Amino acid sequence: MEVEVGGAAKAPNVQVLAAKIASDSTVEVPERYIRPEINDEPMAEFVDLPVIDFNRLMDPELSQEESLKLNHACEEWGFFQLVNHGMPEELMKKVKEDTTEFFKLPVEEKEAYAQIPNNIEGYGSTFTLWEERKLDWGDMLFLVTRPQDQKKMRFWPSHPLTFRDTIDKYCACLQEISCGLLQAMAKTLGLDSERFLDVMKCGIQSMRFNYYPPCPKAADKVIGLSPHSDSDLLTLLLQVNDVHGLQIRKYGKWFIAKPITGAFVVNVGDILEILTNGRYKSNEHRALVHAETERISLAGFHSPSNDAIVGPLPELVKEQGRVNYKTMTYSEYIMAYFSKQYGKSLLESAKIVEY
Repeated sequence: MEVEVGGAAKAPNVQVLAAKIASDSTVEVPERYIRPEINDEPMAEFVDLPVIDFNRLMDPELSQEESLKLNHACEEWGFFQLVNHGMPEELMKKVKEDTTEFFKLPVEEKEAYAQIPNNIEGYGSTFTLWEERKLDWGDMLFLVTRPQDQKKMRFWPSHPLTFRDTIDKYCACLQEISCGLLQAMAKTLGLDSERFLDVMKCGIQSMRFNYYPPCPKAADKVIGLSPHSDSDLLTLLLQVNDVHGLQIRKYGKWFIAKPITGAFVVNVGDILEILTNGRYKSNEHRALVHAETERISLAGFHSPSNDAIVGPLPELVKEQGRVNYKTMTYSEYIMAYFSKQYGKSLLESAKIVEY
């Protein structure tokens, strides 16, 4: 998958910047990272997201009650925490270790996997299309992990030595979990269990490894990841060091998601909202940073192929009585997504408004 972000400007390495600020009291956080509007917002509240038991969801004798909970979570929050998901504990532990070790490498070693101009894959900071745009307080490594023929190994770290093998195994397991969830969602909506997977045929899985350094001088004025909704069907987030920071917008307010150790935070993406004609919600979210503690997370995105046709499913349109979203190819959507860059403005523009 060539994820081009035409005209993207390279942002500074935040980990290096944070270390410089920490070691020199005269160095301040650059103005391009400061978000004064954060202090104008109501204080964010902690929230217990709905919890879905994957084992129960996959058990024919127990799935009915769990499916109702899943449906409610997707309609109301667009987020839930997934427990008993079957990912081996040793594999999760190894993923966390290797991810942490990668971000500990000297910046010169990490730069060997640096992003190239106009492409999101590789190591770097969040791209920006405009020189005057505010920057995020975080670095990332972005990899396309499925299908195999679209993996660009030049961006895959060879250190730690186990990194590539660990991530391959993790991604294979994550793919199985995401497929199981999409099948359960389809059945819950009264669709054929393979309905969403049909849209995902030859689809793309990608990983974003996030590193948010502490910011003791301005933790209440910077943002690790700007408000956005995801452009995929389904995202599974692993909190690498169990430090909270994910915030979800609902009722016009921000809510802080309390992470459950060993659970995945799962969220509905824009494409799933479009396919369900708006029944499932792709809610805006962001990542904040801490004054003294780093935060590390790993997001797994599951998307259609670039030429997949994306639009409301006829079965759900018939049930609701009207079409709420435009139909387009996924490549058209993703290019528009990156040109808009964050927020929910693109998903809103995909809605069909009746006057």
